[in-house]
Amino acid sequence: MESVMSKYENQIIIFPDYLEEFPDTDELVWILGKQHLLKTEKSKLLSDISARLWFTYRRKFSPIGGTGPSSDAGWGCMLRCGQMMLAQALICRHLGRDWNWERQKEQPKEYQRILQCFLDRKDCCYSIHQMAQMGVGEGKSIGEWFGPNTVAQVIKKLALFDEWNSLAVYVSMDNTVVIEDIKKMCCVLPVGAADTAGDFLTASNQSKGTSVPCSAWKPLLLIVPLRLGINQINPVYVEAFKECFKMPQSLGALGGKPNNAYYFIGFLGDELIFLDPHTTQTFVDIEESGLVDDQTFHCLQSPQRMSILNLDPSVALGFFCKEEKDFDNWCSLVQKLQEEETKMKTNLSDVENST
Repeated sequence: MESVMSKYENQIIIFPDYLEEFPDTDELVWILGKQHLLKTEKSKLLSDISARLWFTYRRKFSPIGGTGPSSDAGWGCMLRCGQMMLAQALICRHLGRDWNWERQKEQPKEYQRILQCFLDRKDCCYSIHQMAQMGVGEGKSIGEWFGPNTVAQVIKKLALFDEWNSLAVYVSMDNTVVIEDIKKMCCVLPVGAADTAGDFLTASNQSKGTSVPCSAWKPLLLIVPLRLGINQINPVYVEAFKECFKMPQSLGALGGKPNNAYYFIGFLGDELIFLDPHTTQTFVDIEESGLVDDQTFHCLQSPQRMSILNLDPSVALGFFCKEEKDFDNWCSLVQKLQEEETKMKTNLSDVENST
């Protein structure tokens, strides 16, 4: 694949040429829980992809920490991917998954406010400044490359200071999602109930004990860091990994190759579709009108694709559950996926024994 070179601040960064078009095929393409028939819905597919907020390397922003770097080129790609996944959660939170972006069209005020959360300014809640500095507490120096789990932990910590979006962020540990913990975290109790509930079970779906009804559900950003192999992805995980992009709660996945992060948003066959942060653009600030020029925050080219077998095994899946029923549905989908995987392994074992 051809590439072009861009020199920036004593670094040589190789950018791939990603004008590769989608093939002419009857296959379905899945993008963040939505399917598109490539042959007849290509323009709709590309519109859906370009609506995702695209965060890349930037230069000429104010130095991080006052004296640190003024560009994240060469080290901030996983942070940018984390921003993209979080931004998708906020779009689903305020505008809905079916919201679409159109170039040079006036956007909802919620969209502008979401975008402002990610500008490269120290006073923006999810800026490169905030994320890099919060990473210090996770053992990462400013300018050091992050992994999927580290960026998930940073997002979880920063969300505690974000009153407007009011997200509950849960990062699973050891490949385990504890349903009861999530229900407790997301359940907003009626006024006065917190004083009498004690260690209540959860709002609903409990077959035993006394339950306390939720007055509201705090929208959930669920991040599941996984290791899908040792040095490369184990093929046994491929189909289950792809199924996660079909779930209506899907926010895609963080991952890529060693020291080279991408935001994966879907798949076509055995190829993953991703947004690539490895392009250095100039810092964009809020205009005098209070709005943000958003032209450089959307990828208008065909996105890149890579074979799923070339994926580094360290990934983090993201899911968004705006309401409790969304989380309950996600639990059912995962349980069904686990049952099908167990059945497949059992059948495979039977075949091996018979031979």
